[in-house]
Amino acid sequence: MITDLVEQPDDYPRVKEFFLARQPILNHHEDVIAYELLFRRARTGPADVVDDLSATASVIAHASELGIGNVIGGSLGFFNVDAAVLDCDFVNFLPSDKVVLEILETVKVTPALVARVAELSEQGFVFALDDVVCQDAALQPLLPFVKIVKIDITGMDKTALSSLASYFKVRKKLLLAEKVETVEQFHACLEIGFDYFQGYYFARPVVLSGKKLAPSQLVILSLMALIDSDADTFDIEQTVKKEASLSMNLLRLANTPGLGVTTRIESLGQALAVLGRRQLKRWLQILMYAEHGKGGHFSSPLLQLATTRGKLLELIAEQLHPGERCMADKAFTVGVMSLMDTLLGQSMEQILVQVPVVDEVRDALLHRKGFYGDLLKLVEYIERLEQTGAMLLPTMNKLDLSIEDLYALQLRAFDWSNSISRGI
Repeated sequence: MITDLVEQPDDYPRVKEFFLARQPILNHHEDVIAYELLFRRARTGPADVVDDLSATASVIAHASELGIGNVIGGSLGFFNVDAAVLDCDFVNFLPSDKVVLEILETVKVTPALVARVAELSEQGFVFALDDVVCQDAALQPLLPFVKIVKIDITGMDKTALSSLASYFKVRKKLLLAEKVETVEQFHACLEIGFDYFQGYYFARPVVLSGKKLAPSQLVILSLMALIDSDADTFDIEQTVKKEASLSMNLLRLANTPGLGVTTRIESLGQALAVLGRRQLKRWLQILMYAEHGKGGHFSSPLLQLATTRGKLLELIAEQLHPGERCMADKAFTVGVMSLMDTLLGQSMEQILVQVPVVDEVRDALLHRKGFYGDLLKLVEYIERLEQTGAMLLPTMNKLDLSIEDLYALQLRAFDWSNSISRGI
């Protein structure tokens, strides 16, 4: 029993012995509204569900150490739970208004479970059913206390999916499609009437021949090229002024808490002076994604993913090579630029013609080679923890990075990414 583990702290797994991932959950506008938080025990073998639930219980028991606000920002957090986890009093350590408790499909529905779910629901907790694939009569007692139904769409044809969705829709449940891996699947689920979507379809590159970039994107690419060619500051400022929205966003970014500026920046010239060319280049990389989002908000999942990748790679490089500012900058560039093929609908080769980068960065972006390529593979493995978790330890061992260090750096990267969202 997990409750027994809590009574034996010496045997109880520490939070930092587990890998942490957050997977974005989107609404029908493709805005990020929540994250599912996944915790997997460090291992090289196949996943063990019991270990994973023990990880979840450990994190809940140490909720203050996790710093849930740092991880999810202003969004909701989804947690996997079973009967043993729900029976533990430390579930109440979680803020009921910030979490959704996912009851796993492996959980046996008993009168005791239903009573506990009803009790927690009365306390304000929101529940979801996880990995639903059919109309299961055994779930009926839980339905009055469940708000969200997560349907695994893997291998399910549209007719069967539509029928299952209708079954829960008439019972006034919100539907979440999980394992959405292609844009076509997203549109099919949208047409059926799903409310939320989980999966990395939004990060899959789709090259569109003849696609024209937005004027603001062209200006940003031009500015990045100017910086790389060491152009005059006057030329850079005049180029920025060609795009009013870019000027406004740069002023906003120059005033973000994440930058550490203590006095308000009022003019474009001040912003450029305060940022400096190194910072200007990284903010331009971020703004490329912000321009893509609705109204420049941080609701874009690509923006969230790119800023998290960039910051985490930078922090890892700083950890492994302290004092090597140039290496940290290259790592940040690799992380942020790794999704630009998806953002722009162009191949990475085409993008690198327009935005010159050093060979090490090019090798990482095109071939996942070298030190920076290993860093990029590491964050990609983390994002798909369920599928690629077994690759994490070998990659970390190659980099000489500990689980504890990775965990701490992730929290800092999530917090920084969330702080950027409030400045855009």
